[in-house]
Amino acid sequence: MSILPNTIGAGCGVMIFNNKNQLLLGLKNTDKDLADSELHEEGTWCMPGGMIEYGESFEEAGAREVKEETGLNVNNLEVFCVQTDKNEHAHFISVGMLARGVEGIPLVIEPDVLIKWEWFDLDKLPQNIFTPSKKTIDCFLNHKFYMG
Repeated sequence: MSILPNTIGAGCGVMIFNNKNQLLLGLKNTDKDLADSELHEEGTWCMPGGMIEYGESFEEAGAREVKEETGLNVNNLEVFCVQTDKNEHAHFISVGMLARGVEGIPLVIEPDVLIKWEWFDLDKLPQNIFTPSKKTIDCFLNHKFYMG
């Protein structure tokens, strides 16, 4: 799904932690035709997430995106931040959520889009994090609701 030029899209990202308090991040393909991102930050690490579809609540979109990308079932999603994400390619309003309940093991469901999933300690995150995911992580760590 893509957005029309000069319009604002709506997206979501879901923070998922394992029992070691490590955050799940996926590595986007470096090929812009495969990485499937309107913001074009190929080769970066990101949380599970994506575009909110017409008629979906934030929580429905988050659960659907997590399932589509990782095979995980999440529940008790909690919205904890919003942000503006924009660059020369696109403009999004993004919603950050925390999954309070997770079932399953992360799988690479869309290998052309996301080539692998890894767990990271919050103090040992990779440097090249997808901007919306980085802002969501920053909001979480700094107890902020909004980041422009």
